[in-house]
Amino acid sequence: MATTVLITGATGLLGRQVFDRFKRSGCLTIGQGFSRANPPTILKADLEKPDDIKGLLDEAKPQIVIHCAANRFPDSCEKNPEQARRVNVDATRTLAELTAARSILLVYISTDYVFSGAEGEAPYEADAKTKPPNLYGELKRDGELTVLEATKQNGMGIVVRVPVLYGTANENSESAVNTLVDAVWKAQDENAGVKMDDWAQRFPTNTEDVARVLRDIVIKYLKERGRILELPKILHFSSEDRMTKYEICEQLAGILGVSLKGMIPNKEGNDPNASVQRPYDTHLSNKLLKDLGIDVQTVDFVAWWRKHLEKQKK
Repeated sequence: MATTVLITGATGLLGRQVFDRFKRSGCLTIGQGFSRANPPTILKADLEKPDDIKGLLDEAKPQIVIHCAANRFPDSCEKNPEQARRVNVDATRTLAELTAARSILLVYISTDYVFSGAEGEAPYEADAKTKPPNLYGELKRDGELTVLEATKQNGMGIVVRVPVLYGTANENSESAVNTLVDAVWKAQDENAGVKMDDWAQRFPTNTEDVARVLRDIVIKYLKERGRILELPKILHFSSEDRMTKYEICEQLAGILGVSLKGMIPNKEGNDPNASVQRPYDTHLSNKLLKDLGIDVQTVDFVAWWRKHLEKQKK
């Protein structure tokens, strides 16, 4: 009998790739969505409602849950903190408690924003002290704690932290990296005055690589289920491509064969009056994954974008 895997947030940027990767691996793969649900492949469930989560598990009957669903936009979390807490913390707690009671392996996708990102601290190992610089990071950290607490007896909960993601998107706005393509086109107007951060260090990571690593983690942990309590419960995965947002725009402009005449690099760092403070450098160490024998290679950033942007050249 095929292993059944449930992917929450299966219609989102990361969830789509995770869904496809597990499906191609031969698993019976079921997704969860809400506004873009498409039964029976993508089941509709409102994760803010505990009864919906229970019904989802009752219907899918998974052995594995990959919890990709989240409010992952820092500005959105700041504007609507109660809703963000319901999605990022309360729903995660309900899911963790229910999966733990059913001995379902739960993989919770978290973020590098659980760390302060202060200059000189990175790279962060998985056991480094968390100190989120904004509400989004706080909520994801709280989500981590609910998973680890609910699964401490059986070890069936894993936290996987990832940095800013890019990949095949329905809309560029799905990704903080993809959306920079739009900024590059806007900067073709020399009077556009597009200010772009050239301070914070980013490590853009492709969703295809994340999906592959998640599959490999699941295989490893299920294969060694007899000693699962001994295996690490927090893992990091990141590319080693260090770039500011402005440097990403330079790469994209080079691929597209255009200039950045209307873009202004901003090296000033955080505006102290801004509602959301961004970390300087939250580079995640891949050491634990390497120790587990999991491949942490990533696609070449420029090569991937060159292929992806061929259709958009003007």
